[in-house]
Parts: sequence; structure tokens; C-alpha cells
Amino acid sequence: MSSPTPPPETPSANLEELVIGPRVEELSDSDAKVDDDFESISDDELPPELTRTAWASVPELFSCPPPIRDELETQTSKLQDKTVQECLPFLTGKGLKDWQPQLNSRGIPKLSRAAHVEFLQDALGDYPPQFAVMDASRMWILYWALAGLSFLGEDISEYVESMVYTFDAAQHPDGGFGGGHGQLAHLAPSYTAVLCAAMGATSNSYDFIDRKAMWHWLGRMKQASGGFSMCADGEVDTRGAFCALVIISLLNLPLELPPESPAKKDGVETFTDGLADWIASCQSYEGGIGGAPGNEAHGAYTFCALGALCILGPPHETIPRYLNVATLASWLSSRQYAPEGGLAGRTNKLVDGCYSHWIGGCWALVEAAVAGPRDGASRKPGAEAPPSLWSREGLVRYILCCAQGHYGLRDKPSKHPDAYHTCYNLAGLSSAQHVYSYDGGQTEAEEEEFQGPLSAGFHWRTEDVEVGEGEGAVFDEGDMVNPMNPVYVVPWGCAENMRRYFEGKVGF
Repeated sequence: MSSPTPPPETPSANLEELVIGPRVEELSDSDAKVDDDFESISDDELPPELTRTAWASVPELFSCPPPIRDELETQTSKLQDKTVQECLPFLTGKGLKDWQPQLNSRGIPKLSRAAHVEFLQDALGDYPPQFAVMDASRMWILYWALAGLSFLGEDISEYVESMVYTFDAAQHPDGGFGGGHGQLAHLAPSYTAVLCAAMGATSNSYDFIDRKAMWHWLGRMKQASGGFSMCADGEVDTRGAFCALVIISLLNLPLELPPESPAKKDGVETFTDGLADWIASCQSYEGGIGGAPGNEAHGAYTFCALGALCILGPPHETIPRYLNVATLASWLSSRQYAPEGGLAGRTNKLVDGCYSHWIGGCWALVEAAVAGPRDGASRKPGAEAPPSLWSREGLVRYILCCAQGHYGLRDKPSKHPDAYHTCYNLAGLSSAQHVYSYDGGQTEAEEEEFQGPLSAGFHWRTEDVEVGEGEGAVFDEGDMVNPMNPVYVVPWGCAENMRRYFEGKVGF
């Protein structure tokens, strides 16, 4: 796939966060320096219009440091203080001098849609030699760019042919996809290949995947413990569980394990045997979910665990059955900070734009679990609309004020934009702008589809948060991004269409 201009920066370690693995967050003195493009200015220098629309109208929650402060100073508290001081100028408008002509009616920056589209289009282009270290992540870059463009409302059909060519070259003859041509199959790029095929939304983008070989390969990844290894002899973690279930459900693969699956020797018969119990064992004492039993709770692993449970069954059934919802909600709530409004991935870590999805995306699934199913156009008796368990307003403010650069989106103001953070900031913005609920009732036509194994992820409804009203009303119509399937994290309808296609096929 080609495009004239590569991203301007050398790849940073934080691109690997998604399912490549967690990273340790550090903030050096140089990192804490705010980007020169967003020069902080004093109150006296503020343009009158900016003073009225931004600085004067920001709620105290998002404009002042926390009123209660632990007097014990640690390295963690120093990093947090730097982050607060870095973000406050952008949240209050004092660091938005360059944004002044581009504020929305609420006094915060508009979504710079055209600039972000251009940035993601560039991400699909050629890369300089120093990006060779990212070779195993090239499939991820395709997903980040194509998903981000779709969330922004762009037609990605012109990229489908080259996308299929790129992924097909990475398809392993024994099943699954590697990070690039000639690389061993791994669940992470296999997951992105299937999601990109779903976004392609054509028979060509669906059929290039060797489903039979994928089935056999996944059978070798299934473990006697119930979980999945990421690759042959690789780590067994919640990423594996989620990636495998996404692939199996979207491709409508048989649930029975292939005859040669090593797990069959231990009495395991299906891909789902023991899986939910294994996921339950990964919930930590804090309430969040770690990568494996006994591991620290982490935002990305928590989303993977919740997503897997929401594929195994309706969220109001699987999540309360296998997880302690009270401690889970408490841990998730503690990941949103004030005054930043953004989300952090672990306890005592910093806010980061990518967790706009990894934590923000968890709330749709948890809220649906708490509220219960929706029955067609109305809710079942006693079932209320999903409760608001988090601050949508806070996240929107962080994304538009702090995570948004002039060209792409980023971790925080001192960081450079990249495709990874652009995609997941946009996914988080989508989560904040749309309310998702699980649909417990279908029409007569719908009853004929999505009834097979692992079909729970295709029964969701979405409603827009009303612009200008209610909690989270800090964006205009022009700042809206498209809704997505909250489990599969692809644009609305893409996952459902792929499943329909493969439900219509007999055998492999």
C-alpha cells in the first residue's frame, strides 16, 4: 500500500500497547515539555473570545488540581504532577492559542477531521528504513489506519484490494497470519487480519482467509487450562482468549476442536471449554483483569476479558456470572482522573489517549451487563437504560483538548501523534458519543440469523448521546464520529455483515 508521505517520527515504544503487550509508563523532564505548537500563554494574553468561551466556562473539576493531596512525594506523584501541569493549559484554554479559530460552540477544539484523515492516509504509505523494527506490527498499522478512517466516516473501499494483497502475503500455509510475509502465525496479526477483512466488506475481503487452515491452527493454540496461547509455545493470556473468540465468531468456525488438537488429550472438546472460568481466574484483587492469573490488573487485558465474555454470551449473563462486577466497576472508575478527564491503564499510572478505548470501551459492556437486555424497541419490564457509570464529558474534553494534535491524535500533549493513538482515541470518542445496549429481542427476520454458537456479539443497539444536552454535551454535530460494534471495535454493521456471509456458507 502506498502513499507519498510517511509519518514524521521514528516509531515509539507505545505503539506496541494494544495486544503486543503492556509497557511501563515513564515521563522524563523533556517529555513533560508541552509541544511548541501549543504554547502556553498567560491570562492577560488570552484573546477575549477564548477567555469567554473556554477559560471562563470550564467546570472547576477540569480546571483545578485535586483539592485533596497526599503529602508523601514519590516518583509516581512527581510524574502525576507533571502530567496535570501539562494538561491544565489545554483543558482551560490557556494553551490553545493556535486552536482559537477552531473552537466549537462549547469553547473546546473541534475535531480536526480532515487533518486526522490525512494523517491516517499517510500511515498507509511507505515508511523509511528506521521503521524496520515495526515490521511485525505492519498488520496492526493497517488496522489502526483503516479503523480510524472508518470512525471518521471515510470510505475505505479504495484500500481493500491492496489490504487483501498485504494480508494474504502474511497468511501462513498452516493457518493464521504472521506479522509480515514469512513470519510465524500469531493471534495478534490474525485478529487484525479478520477485522480488516470485516471492514473491507466484500466477498474478496472475506474469502482470502483460509478458514479451514485457521480452524486447525486455532486448535493447536487451545490449551488444557481453557485459555489460548498467542502462538506456538507462546504466552497464554487474555489477549489470546479475546483474539481467538473474535476470529471464531466472525468466521463462523466450528466450535469442536480439530482432531489433532493437543488439548483433546486432556479431555477438552471445544474451543470454549474452560475458557470463561479461566478468564474469571484472571480478575485481580483490585477488580480489573490481568493478562493471566495472578497478574496486575490492566486496561487492555480487562477489555479483552470483557469482550471475550460478551462473545461467549449476553453481557448481563456472562459478566456477573464470572466476574465480581462491583469491584470491576470500582477499579474502572478509579482509572479516570481529574482534572485531566482522561483514562489510565493501571493503578498509579498516567492518563494516556489509547486508554480512551481500552478503559472507555469497557464501560459499554459493563453498563449493558448492569442494565440488562433491551427487548426490541423497548426495554423489558424493570430493565432501565444503561446507567452512566463514568464521565463521558471528561473523556471528550481530554481527547479534544489534550490528545488532539493538529495532525493525528496522541497519548498526551507532550507526545507525538501516531496511528495507534489516533485509532484508539477515536474509538474512545465513539464510546463517549454513543450509548450501547444489548438487544435481547429480535424481529422474526433476525431470529433466522445470529443464532449459532458465539453469536452474542452481534445483538447490540446504539443510540447517540444528544448533542448539546445531558452529560457529555461538550461536542457539536461536527465533532461526532461513527458508532462501532462495542465488542469487535469495527464500524457499525461490519461485524454483523461478515457473520451473515459465513453463516450462509456450508462447510469450509
